[in-house]
Amino acid sequence: MDDREVRRVVTEYSNMIKRISYNYLKQPFDCDDICQTVFMKLLTGDFEFESSEREKAWLVRTTINACKDFRKSAFFTKTVGLEELGDKEAPASEKSEILEEIKRLPGNYRTAIYLHYYEGYSTEEIADMMGKRKTSVSKYLARGKKILRETLADDYGMQ
Repeated sequence: MDDREVRRVVTEYSNMIKRISYNYLKQPFDCDDICQTVFMKLLTGDFEFESSEREKAWLVRTTINACKDFRKSAFFTKTVGLEELGDKEAPASEKSEILEEIKRLPGNYRTAIYLHYYEGYSTEEIADMMGKRKTSVSKYLARGKKILRETLADDYGMQ
């Protein structure tokens, strides 16, 4: 890859990689590490993509795999979040209530809903990226939406 191509890829995909990483890891500082890992794999590998869609799908799949690897690492399993220390509370930031509820969903539901509704992927594309069957992704979406509907209805007293 030449310098121009590297700049294009980083500019075009870094925010998406960070959003997917945040969806998996829920820690903004870990997202930078995942982003760097994904780009290093791309730059050090000998990849030629047929289209920009294939390139993007490869980046999404690699990001998901990097997040899963990171969650299995000793660093991730043996560290304690600042909120558990109890000294000082971090300042609250404005967050979407729906995104907060999505973060509470089980992993596959959360990933499928995020990729479908926030990144605009179809169930077939998500199935390829997650290494699952299309029917499984459809179930993740349906069950995740049901959980969100029930949770948000309870919060707002709706039925």
